Formats: sequence, structure tokens, C-alpha cells
Amino acid sequence: MRKSRAAAVRNRAQRAALRTAVKKAQAPGATAADKLAAVKLLDRAARKNLIHRNAAARRKSKLATAKS
Repeated sequence: MRKSRAAAVRNRAQRAALRTAVKKAQAPGATAADKLAAVKLLDRAARKNLIHRNAAARRKSKLATAKS
């Protein structure tokens, strides 16, 4: 139980950081560095099974095609 609680706290923090990075990357004044940081976090989240790999790919594609 302690182990799953620690994992839940860690997952919540990583998911929050991911959401923040993606929102920052989608903002109108987003730089290439912001988008790169979001892509890195999406890749990491998919690799760690925090989000599904297809969801990560979809979000990365949306970031890449977004006009900035």
C-alpha cells in the first residue's frame, strides 16, 4: 500500500508537469524550446506508461502542426 501511494503521488506530479508543459507549448507565444520540452515529457510519459503511447503521439502531432 505504501508503494502504490508513493507511485500515485509521483504519477500525479509527473502528469501535472506534463499538462503544464503542453499548455505552455500550445500558447500563442510558445518558443521552439517550449515545444521541445513538451515533446520530451510526452515521450517520457509514454515510455513510463503514464499515458498511452498513441495519446502521446497524437499530442505530439497536434503540437507539430499547430501554427505559432
